[in-house]
Amino acid sequence: VQLQASGGGSVEAGGSLRLSCAAEGSIRSFNSMGWDRQAPGKDRELVARIIWDGSTNYADSVKGRFTISRDNAKNTVHLQMNSLKPEDAGDYYCNGDFVLRLGSRRAFRGPGTLVTVSS
Repeated sequence: VQLQASGGGSVEAGGSLRLSCAAEGSIRSFNSMGWDRQAPGKDRELVARIIWDGSTNYADSVKGRFTISRDNAKNTVHLQMNSLKPEDAGDYYCNGDFVLRLGSRRAFRGPGTLVTVSS
């Protein structure tokens, strides 16, 4: 399974970006997909995750500003990021937990996409 992320870039504080992540490969079903981020000098943290039943989890710091959604048919998730703050900057990593066609369950992480927010 490969995770292809897109949508990173540079914005001014208060601006918006939309990240997308498409999972391709021998996927039978989707357990969860989401985004982590890592800023320089900081630990990686969960940003948002969407579960197979549609429920979502967000970091407290992004609640009310970020929205994660999915396109089940395409095994794709989107992260709409509004009212961006400089502290939202970092490398954003898409990750997913899938049941593969052969029946095993595995987690995957894609390459990071950079988000820069200028004040």
